[in-house]
Amino acid sequence: MRTIKLTTGTALPLDGDLLTVVEALYKEVSARHELQSTFEDMAREIQHVVEQMSDDERRVYLSESLFLNTVSYENERLGAYMKKLPQK
Repeated sequence: MRTIKLTTGTALPLDGDLLTVVEALYKEVSARHELQSTFEDMAREIQHVVEQMSDDERRVYLSESLFLNTVSYENERLGAYMKKLPQK
């Protein structure tokens, strides 16, 4: 398994698990700065991570991201639908 580094120097294993990347980004960008980071801060860190990935690694993480976002979208839509149903 290959490892890359965040701008903070934290090692990030590229094992195909999107949640590992998301958790590392949260810890190093958001939590480390006590939730005072900006959209631009996170976008820069994500770009830094993506630039270190090979094309194959990018494909794996894009696929994982699209899957996760599709499931989240479906759950949000279902939740909105369920709220519209009459309550018994």
